[in-house]
Amino acid sequence: MPSQDASEQPTPAGAVIRGLMRSAPQVSVSTALARDGSGRPYVSLALVALDHDASPLLLLSDLADHTANLKARPELALLFDGTGSYRDPLAGPRASVLGNAEVVKDRRLLNRFMRRHPSSELYAGFKDFNLYRLQIESAHLVAGFGQIHWVEAADVLLDVTRATKLASAEEDIVSHMNQDHADAVALIAARIASPLAGRQGGGDEPAWVLTGVDPEGCDLRCHSLLARADFDKSVTDAETARVELVRLTKRARQQEDAPS
Repeated sequence: MPSQDASEQPTPAGAVIRGLMRSAPQVSVSTALARDGSGRPYVSLALVALDHDASPLLLLSDLADHTANLKARPELALLFDGTGSYRDPLAGPRASVLGNAEVVKDRRLLNRFMRRHPSSELYAGFKDFNLYRLQIESAHLVAGFGQIHWVEAADVLLDVTRATKLASAEEDIVSHMNQDHADAVALIAARIASPLAGRQGGGDEPAWVLTGVDPEGCDLRCHSLLARADFDKSVTDAETARVELVRLTKRARQQEDAPS
């Protein structure tokens, strides 16, 4: 989320949760154990991506226990952990997001997932893998000591009714930026974007690529290193996205040229 100074109003809890969600490369997954009929809590780990409205997307194998659990009971809880950079993890933000999971057959969403997690291309086409979308019902935010909120889905999810053109144009925007403006992508990653997770590795000059554009910002990747850059204004189509990407690039160049 964009930084704030003391004169600004606190960011609403729903927006904080959405920021944590957009920043997460993986999540802890809690389902009800089905194999012994007990329904006991079962926790696993999965890669995650988000739709434009911030609905979580999981690419799961039918062979996994958590998938068997979901087929028996679709209730799901995901933990988005933003505490990694804190000396005291309990002082950092985290959010539990609850709802029901359902299989979705949507190539746009699958492509969005694979761009964020290129390794998934190796198995995304297997018959025993399916993309699941979480229909959020509520979320629980712990943003540090004493900052605890229950939040309804309507306050977490972003209203994207005016951004359908952006969803249709996203793949072309990403391809254009990576092919024709790779220098701008690298500059945004270096000067503007907030690093999220992973380690850089492989090659002397690894290249940053844009993996997604949503109404609130853009996602970038370099090997296993992920980053996020937020827009100043919400975007709804290719043109408004171009304006915000140009704005990010100009800001990045100004920071690069600023005296140290």
